[in-house]
Amino acid sequence: MTVDTRFWEDADRLLIRYGTTFSPRVIERAAGAHVYDTAGQPILDFTSGQMSSVLGHAHPDIVSAVSTAIGTLDHLYSGMLSRPVLDLAGALAATLPPELGKTLLLSTGAESNEAAIKLAKLYTGRYEIVSFDRSWHGMSHGAASATFSAGRRGYGPPTPGNFTLPTPNAYRSPFRAADGSHDWRAELEYGFAMVDRQSSGSLAACLVEPILSSGGIIELPPGYLARLRELCDERGMLLILDEAQTGLGRTGTMYAFERDGVVPDLLTLSKTLGAGLPVAAVLTGERVESVCHERGFLFFTTHVSDPLAATVGATVLSVIQREGLVARAAALGEQLSARLGELRDRYDIVGDVRGRGLLQGLELVTDRESRTPADEIGQRITHDCLARGLHLNIVQLPGMGGIFRIAPPLTVTEDELHAGLDILASAIERAAAAASNPAGNMITRRG
Repeated sequence: MTVDTRFWEDADRLLIRYGTTFSPRVIERAAGAHVYDTAGQPILDFTSGQMSSVLGHAHPDIVSAVSTAIGTLDHLYSGMLSRPVLDLAGALAATLPPELGKTLLLSTGAESNEAAIKLAKLYTGRYEIVSFDRSWHGMSHGAASATFSAGRRGYGPPTPGNFTLPTPNAYRSPFRAADGSHDWRAELEYGFAMVDRQSSGSLAACLVEPILSSGGIIELPPGYLARLRELCDERGMLLILDEAQTGLGRTGTMYAFERDGVVPDLLTLSKTLGAGLPVAAVLTGERVESVCHERGFLFFTTHVSDPLAATVGATVLSVIQREGLVARAAALGEQLSARLGELRDRYDIVGDVRGRGLLQGLELVTDRESRTPADEIGQRITHDCLARGLHLNIVQLPGMGGIFRIAPPLTVTEDELHAGLDILASAIERAAAAASNPAGNMITRRG
């Protein structure tokens, strides 16, 4: 019996399965843009861990910060404060509009969304939450109730008062203008008309991602966020933006909402704030915070305001600014877009490319005309890439097809980026050559 065989037998015996099929490689260590299996084989990590490790793995500044904090000040009673918490709050405030100058430091994305939802409910005195029908905001009860992409069946009733807006997927939306373009305005107005019909008159907040990641890398069209802000204001709702994956430079701006010039009432950060470690935050302004404090806002958790988490978050911000990683993500994102665009133009099985900076998606279809989801082709390409040293994550939701999420660390080198894309291109070429169209002819390159 090999070591890996024994490992997987132990995993089957000891672990609760939680909704994913594990990669067949057992990972031994990680450094930079690579993880390494037990045989020492390097694997380019184009998911940044769980879309989190914006500085790559084992960044020396993070290693040093964690080592120091563990030895000096890591955890405190939740009613105590330490300097690292104020340092992080100040560093975050310096990157944000004044309307988002107050921070609540937490651990996970679900926890930050849970806290934001509670703040919105307490501030408005209402309880209804609106999110996208392809949303993912976390697995705790309130956040899971606002999550519609997966995981809703079999657990009993969600939190009352959760409604959906249609996800503005330009590639697949049935809302079309006369010229065939995506009519996102009509789609958004229709969505709010449905919400208004279902609401009991207690709309508290709209919780959305500027780019839906687990929903298939769906980018909100330019102008969408501004109109969403207006519709929320008309109803007295707060706007909550979940920038777990889009925050801290990944899209080529420090925060994705900067492109649209729309400031939310509440902003949630997680994943990227900890660069792979459990750090999260909710940010809001004096207007919301003072009212909620007066009304007795309670979110007293074991790890709220932990100094270790604060030290990590402040270090992440420092590295991003010192190394110019926001501009780097924008520049590398242009190269990534160009390479993915070439694949879309060359192969019929590549239906769409979308996203910004170093968070982009490539959607696979059986053919360009029908846009039929290509689940099996996606799995084949995933396995082919892994065998050649590239890890990719493919989103497969009902009716959406296989969508690769491409999110390498912001520290990835140009050579590493293009090496990974070369592996992906070769795997797509092999999959295209092996696939047959309905007429029985081989799908090959276009042009």
